[in-house]
Amino acid sequence: MKARIVSFRRSRRRQHTKQIILKVEGITSKEKTKELIGKIMIWRSPAGKEIKGKVSNFHGNSGNVRVVLERGVPGQAIGEEVEVK
Repeated sequence: MKARIVSFRRSRRRQHTKQIILKVEGITSKEKTKELIGKIMIWRSPAGKEIKGKVSNFHGNSGNVRVVLERGVPGQAIGEEVEVK
């Protein structure tokens, strides 16, 4: 399943770089995100390295999900496609 990195999880003054917000293709409501919780997300860098994370919860009412990463992704990764297994 394909998804796109939308943003880091953040507040007014702080960015949580080990947590990102994903927009998953075909998911448009909060109820549909419940089947994604616990799945693994993989981001591949241009150099071939992989950073993995786990879908932890929904984010908002429009079908976005929050992913907790083992390592933070660089800022250049925002807007790129990732794979959700």
